[in-house]
Amino acid sequence: MTALLRVEGLTAGYGGVPVLHDVDLAVPEGTICAVLGANGAGKTTLLRTLSGMVRPDRGRILLDGSDLRGLPVEQLIRRGLAHVPEGRGVIDELTVEENLWLGGLFRADRRALRGPLREAYELFPALYARRRHAGHQLSGGERQMLALARALVAKPRLMLLDEPSLGLAPLVVAQIMALLRRLRDDGGLTVLLVEQNVRSALSVADSAVVMAQGRVVAADSAGALVGDDALRHAYLGF
Repeated sequence: MTALLRVEGLTAGYGGVPVLHDVDLAVPEGTICAVLGANGAGKTTLLRTLSGMVRPDRGRILLDGSDLRGLPVEQLIRRGLAHVPEGRGVIDELTVEENLWLGGLFRADRRALRGPLREAYELFPALYARRRHAGHQLSGGERQMLALARALVAKPRLMLLDEPSLGLAPLVVAQIMALLRRLRDDGGLTVLLVEQNVRSALSVADSAVVMAQGRVVAADSAGALVGDDALRHAYLGF
C-alpha cells in the first residue's frame, strides 16, 4: 500500500532540548496507525511537529510525497491534514454550529460548507440536537464528538488524533473507536492515533508504532504487536 504519510529522520523538541530522535514511520493511505507508549515517550510532540506547532530540527514530513515542513497552518489544512489535539480544543463561548463553521475556515471552497456540515450532523446526531448550545454546555463525550466533527468539516485525508478517549466513559470510547473504523472503511480516512488506552487503539488500528524516550522502538501490524508478549510487558503495560 502507498504511504500517505511518511516521516523520515524527524528530530524536534522545545527550547533546544530534543524530544524526538530520528523518528521514522509510514502510514498507508486508508489505514489507522496507533502511536503507543508511556507518558513522556514523545507521542504528543510527534503530532505537534507533524501539524506545524513545533518546528523540526531535522528530518522530513511527507504527505503524499510533498514536504510539509515550514508550511503555514492554512496550507496544511488545504493539503488535507487535520489535527485534533489532546483536550479537544472546543471553543467554549461558541455554539456547536459556530465551532463547526470554524472547521472550514481555511477551505478553498468555504461557500460549499453546508454539505460537510450536514454530513457532520449525520455522523453525530447528538450534535445536531445541541447545535445552538455553547461549547461549555456539552458533556465530555459531546465535546470530543464536536472536535472530531469540526476536523472532518475540512474534509481531511489525514487526521492526527491525540488521546480521544481521555476522561471519557467506556461506552463513549467504544463509540468513538467505532466511528474511526467507519471513517476508514467507508470514507478512506487515514488516521494517526495517539492513545493511552492501548487495547482500544489496537482494536481499530491496522498498524502501530511504539515509542520510548522519543524514539520508535517497534513498528508492526497491530495484531503482531498484540501477540508480542515481551514488547507488551516492557512498553505497553499489559
